[in-house]
Amino acid sequence: MDPSRPRGSLWREFFLVASLLACGICHASGQIFITQILGIKGYLTILAVDNVPEDVQEYSWYRGANDSAGNMIMSYKLPSTRQPGPMYTGRERVNREGDLVIRPTALNDTGNYTVRVVASNETHRATGWLEVVELGSDPSLSVNATSLVENMDSVAANCHTNATNITWYVNYGPISGSDRMRISPDGKSLVILRIRRSERTLQCAIESFPDIFQRSEVISLTVSYGPDYVQLRSNPYAFNGIMKAEIGSHVEMECVAYSLPALMYRWIHNGSLLNVSDATVNLSSLAWEQMGSYRCIVENPATQLTFYVDIRIQVPCEDLTYRVLHLGTHSGAPHRVDSGGWRLPLWSPNPCSDQLLLKQDKSGHLSVPLRPEDKTSGQTAPVLPAFQILTHRINSLLQT
Repeated sequence: MDPSRPRGSLWREFFLVASLLACGICHASGQIFITQILGIKGYLTILAVDNVPEDVQEYSWYRGANDSAGNMIMSYKLPSTRQPGPMYTGRERVNREGDLVIRPTALNDTGNYTVRVVASNETHRATGWLEVVELGSDPSLSVNATSLVENMDSVAANCHTNATNITWYVNYGPISGSDRMRISPDGKSLVILRIRRSERTLQCAIESFPDIFQRSEVISLTVSYGPDYVQLRSNPYAFNGIMKAEIGSHVEMECVAYSLPALMYRWIHNGSLLNVSDATVNLSSLAWEQMGSYRCIVENPATQLTFYVDIRIQVPCEDLTYRVLHLGTHSGAPHRVDSGGWRLPLWSPNPCSDQLLLKQDKSGHLSVPLRPEDKTSGQTAPVLPAFQILTHRINSLLQT
C-alpha cells in the first residue's frame, strides 16, 4: 500500500507488519509466540502475539527476555484497562488483540520483547526479537526546466538514487512509459514530450522494502497555455456580432478568454486603437461617435497566440426618421438611371439590417435616415444635417 500523502511526516506513520520468520521453530500446540519482525525507524511497528487462547483475561508486555515487574512496558486487562509500566516511553500501546504497537519506532527499540498472557486457568509466556533498521536517504529529483509552453516544450527529469526499483509520479499519480512519456531502461530518467497544462508536478520514489516507499521532493511545473478561443460578452446582448443600443444608454463589452500567464488586451474602434488595456470596455452614456465596429484582441506573451473577436454597435432601426428630399432640388448629386428606367438605390453601411442609406422612388425623391439628435420637432427644411454629412458619400456613389 502506497502512503496516501506524497510528502510530510504523516506518510511516515505508515505501519509495517512484515513477518520475516515464524520464530524458526515448531511451537507446541497451545503455545503462544511472537512473530519475529523487522522494524523501520520512524514508522509504526507491531509486535504480534499469535496462537493465544480464547479465554484471555490480560496481556502484559515487557522489554527483555523475562517478565519481571521492572521490565514491564504496559499491561492490558480486558475489556479496557491499561496500565503503563517502568519501561513505558509514551510511544507504546497494547491493542485489543494484545499486540504491542510502537509508534514511531526508534533504533534503540531493537531487542527482546516478552509477552505474558493470562487465561482462565493458565499463564502463557513468549519472547521475540525486534530488529529496527534505518532507511537510506530519500531520492532527489532534478529537471531541465520548470517554465514550459504547452504542446511546444518537453521536460526531462532525473531521479538521483542508487536504487533500481523506481516509480515516477505525475500529479501525484504513478505513471508508466508511453509514446509521450518516456522512461529510461534503468528507470532513472523521464522525458515528457509536448507538455500539457494538466501536468503540474513531478516526483520519483523508490521501494526500499516491500510496500515502503521513499519519495523525492515534489517539483512544480509552470505550463503556459492558451488562449484556445475568445468570446465577447455584451450588455445589451449582441446577436450575430451586432449590438443594438440606444443613444445615451449604458453599454458594456467584455472579452473572455483563458490562459496562463494573464492575457494582454487591445481594443480597436473603427480602425483606431483605443487607450484600453483591460478585458472590459464600459460606455456609460453611448454617443453617436461611439457607434460602429469594435475589435477585441487578446495575446498571450508566453505562447505568442493571438485571437480577436469583432462586434458592431448600432442604433435600432426604429430609432431612425426618414425625410423625403427631391433630387431635382439639390445639385452636386447627379443621378444615374439603369437600362430599365429605374432610379438606383444608394447603398452604404447603415445601422439597419438592409443597409439602405438613401431610399428613392420613381419620382426622384430620397428618404434620408436621421440620427436621433437630428430629429427636431416641426422641422420642414428639405436640407437636413444628416444629408449634409453624407453629401460626400452620395457623390462618390452616384458619379457616372
